[in-house]
Parts: sequence; structure tokens; C-alpha cells
Amino acid sequence: MPYAGEAAALSTAILWAFTSMCFSEAAHRVGGFHVNKLRLLFALCIYALVLFITTGVPIPLGLSQEAVFWLCLSSLIGIVIGDTFIFIAFTSIGPRLTTLIYASSPIIATFVAWIFMDEKLGAMDMLGIALTLGGICWVVAERRPTNGSTDQPQPHHGPHFRRGVMCALGGSLGQAVGLVTSKQALVNTGQAFSPLEGAYVRILFGFACMLVIGVVRGQIPATIRATRHREAMLFTLGGTIVGPFLGIWMSLVAVSLIEAGVAATLNSMVPVFVIPLVIFFKKEHVSKRAIFGSILAVGGVALLFLN
Repeated sequence: MPYAGEAAALSTAILWAFTSMCFSEAAHRVGGFHVNKLRLLFALCIYALVLFITTGVPIPLGLSQEAVFWLCLSSLIGIVIGDTFIFIAFTSIGPRLTTLIYASSPIIATFVAWIFMDEKLGAMDMLGIALTLGGICWVVAERRPTNGSTDQPQPHHGPHFRRGVMCALGGSLGQAVGLVTSKQALVNTGQAFSPLEGAYVRILFGFACMLVIGVVRGQIPATIRATRHREAMLFTLGGTIVGPFLGIWMSLVAVSLIEAGVAATLNSMVPVFVIPLVIFFKKEHVSKRAIFGSILAVGGVALLFLN
């Protein structure tokens, strides 16, 4: 099917725009760490059900040790570490700024490839980097008074805001490296398996890691209590369906069919899709500056990878 990979990557961006809103609402009610664990548990159950319906068994079988290694490494970097940073950013600077900064992920992937794979950067690549970082800085530097919106819980200054920005960048780094290692598992291990199976392994390993962390930190009882919050659980379930289930599945479909850079470019359209969502659902006023900065950032990413 022509452009199937591109369609899957663009679908990923749309899905993650919705999931960022859902998880942000859930995290504000019960805390990001609890939502992070519960959304992985919900996703694991959904994946197991789908696999059972499609293959007759609730777990993927026959994957090589090499494929499992790369998928687990991808999960550790992208889901356990990267997504934890993103949840902290959601509650610190809100979903719109978080997803905008998150759009720098393809740029970080470029630098990772440059350092570890000796991929050189040309003049157009540098221009794309400059445009994207310029768009991000343009929006982040905008100072607006706090108006009670859940998308902007803190003004654009102070340690709380700076921590949110750094966590969003950390999540972007995790996404970039996680995408590359996922592609390594899917196309460079000499074994054919479906993106659904790959996504299941990533979710399973991610949940196991988060469960261990929760036990060590003594947070499991608090997470169990968090399930009593009906609204938070509805937002978490909804976000899980469109994000860790459909979103991760579609991202692996995309990266298995097209170049990782192109997939990352289309994935980075999330901030563009978030803008109409925060306008419609949160009645937030989005300035012309924010809209221009978002378009500039995504345009820079497109120039970087579609060059």
C-alpha cells in the first residue's frame, strides 16, 4: 500500500496528541508516576487480548534473544526513562509546551546518529535544526500570566518551569533513542515479526521495570489507591487506548516501513494537533506567537529529514 508507513506515522502523531491530553488530566488528579504504571498495565492487558484473538496465544512466541534485547533496551530508554520525564513535564508545563519541546526528538536522533554512526550533517540539516530550535525557544520564551489553566500550571520562569523543560527534553531524548533501537529490533536482527508483537514486548518490559521501581519506592499501595479515582482512571484508560496501544503499535508499523527519520518527522506533528485540542477542550487562548512557533518548529524538522 503506497504511503502506508507515512500514514501510520501521521496517525501516531494524532493519537499522541489525544493521549497527551488524557494523561495530563489523569496525572493532575492522581500523580504522573501512578498514571505511568497503570497505563502500562492497561496496555499490557489490551495487547494480550488482541494477540490472543489474532494468534490464539496471549504472548508473542519465537522471538530471538537479539530481537528481545533490542526491544527491551528500547523500552527501558523510551518508555521507562523517557516517558517518566514526559509525565513530569506534563504536570510542570502542560501538554502543549511539553509536546512542542518533544518535537525536538528527530533533531536529537540526528545528533545521536552523527556521534555513533558518523552520519554527517549538511547545510540544509543545520538549517532545519536552527529552525526547529528557534521555534521551540520562541514559544518557551513567551511569558504569560498564570490564568488557572491546567495546561499552564506555572508561569514561564522559576525552578518548576525549568525542571519541566529539562524533563521534556529528557523525554525527547528517550523517544529518539527508543525509536532507533526499535528499528534495530524490527529490521536488523534477521527475524521477521509483527510490530504488534514488538510493541507487546516493549510494554511488558516497561511495566515490569515500573513495577520494580514502585515496589522499591513503596508506592504500590498508593498506586492501588489511585485506582479509586474514577475520573483519573477513565482518562488513563482512554489515553492508554490511543497512546500505548494504538500509538506505539502505529509507530512501530511506521518505522518498519519507512526511514526512522521520516517517521520521527511525522510523529513530531503532535504539537500542531495539540493546539486545536487545547482550544476546543480546555478553552485555552493560544497566541499567534505559539501558533507561529509550532509551525516553525515542525517545519524545521520536516526540512531536516525530508531534505
